[in-house]
Amino acid sequence: MNDKKKLTVLIADDEPHIRLMLKTVMKSMNTDVVGEAKNGSEAVELFKNEKPDISLFDINMPIQTGLDALQEIIKDYPDAFVIMMTSIANAETVEKCIECGASGYILKDTPITEMKAMIKEAWKEYKSSRSNG
Repeated sequence: MNDKKKLTVLIADDEPHIRLMLKTVMKSMNTDVVGEAKNGSEAVELFKNEKPDISLFDINMPIQTGLDALQEIIKDYPDAFVIMMTSIANAETVEKCIECGASGYILKDTPITEMKAMIKEAWKEYKSSRSNG
């Protein structure tokens, strides 16, 4: 996404076909997918090991939810860039994710071109907020 080195990405979703779709989307955006998790617990472990630039977490996962994983990561890495993914849109869930430190929120059925644009925009805002203090 226009940075000199490839951005690294962590994908967490309990559905293999969703992980594959997200991996394909992120690779088409010239990023390097460094890890895939099928639950929140794996996501936290992979995050700590890989420290990816971008994380895409499903909200509803077994063992540990994406929201719980987000909270655990933000506690230790307050500058983490995590976008939450879900198939259920409700304002309460969106607000909770943002309150807990998510950098964005995307519905899984968002068309891929829109999804890419949303990720790019969220990354741009994130980078801008980091460079302004």
